[in-house]
Amino acid sequence: MSKPYPVIEVHADWVLSSEEMGTKGKFWYRDPSKDTECLFKYPRPNSGEHWAEKIAAEVATLLDIPCAQVELAFYDGRRGSATVSFVTGMQEMMHGNELLTDAISGYDAERRFKWSHHTIENIFAVFDRVLSDTDEARQAKHRFAEYLILDALIGNTDRHHENWGILRKRDGGHWSYAVAPSFDHASSLGRDLSAEKRDRRLAENGVGNYVEKGRGGVFWSSAARYGPSPLQLVRCAAKRVPALFLPAMQKAERLDRKAALDVVGRAPDDWMSPSEREFAVEMITYGHDQLRRLYDE
Repeated sequence: MSKPYPVIEVHADWVLSSEEMGTKGKFWYRDPSKDTECLFKYPRPNSGEHWAEKIAAEVATLLDIPCAQVELAFYDGRRGSATVSFVTGMQEMMHGNELLTDAISGYDAERRFKWSHHTIENIFAVFDRVLSDTDEARQAKHRFAEYLILDALIGNTDRHHENWGILRKRDGGHWSYAVAPSFDHASSLGRDLSAEKRDRRLAENGVGNYVEKGRGGVFWSSAARYGPSPLQLVRCAAKRVPALFLPAMQKAERLDRKAALDVVGRAPDDWMSPSEREFAVEMITYGHDQLRRLYDE
């Protein structure tokens, strides 16, 4: 097995400012020995959101899906995760809720949860609007399809409209645009389950049921009451627009059970319990198997 993931110690004199976006405690800091800023995030109590962030980023890297770099970290004796900023130079980050408000009439940028107008169709409409070049818009849709495949593999249910975006940069007399790397994957890999519930699901082969019942942040239909599970969303989308999802599904082939065991197994022993590791591996394996079935159809 590969070496355990390193753990960064964040010092008090590195802290720059707090971060208001989101629901968890977090702050920006800068390591004096490096050029980039990082966002330190505390996990919610009794959750594994810190290791979920790290493992999700490593899964994305393995699949060659653009993703924010994440490290395990602690500050003032408390554990968390550190995400390296991917906004560089003169770039500006435009979050999905801003983009959707401009592209979709009546879109409510303030709603984050159970907002049924946050659909794949509307997201793709943003790319068509912002990226006037047809090929660029199609490439952006391919990239977002990769993010949805990643969500399906790790069970990420938090792809709401502030958890994706487009980077823009003034280039001479015009703006250039690019889909931002995937980020904020803490709501994945069973990080929310108590030890009792997790062990019961493992004993009863209930991991698949847990995955299928997850409610994602992207809706298939604006008339739906809840978003489908990330896996079910991909099932629907891959049938509707297979050309956009096929390349991403091919990437998912790299994440077999052996690879999942290695990626999850590199978390330090005192950061994850054996059952947390087992559950995370089973989730990834289930997602991989389901995507393979879809790919083979």
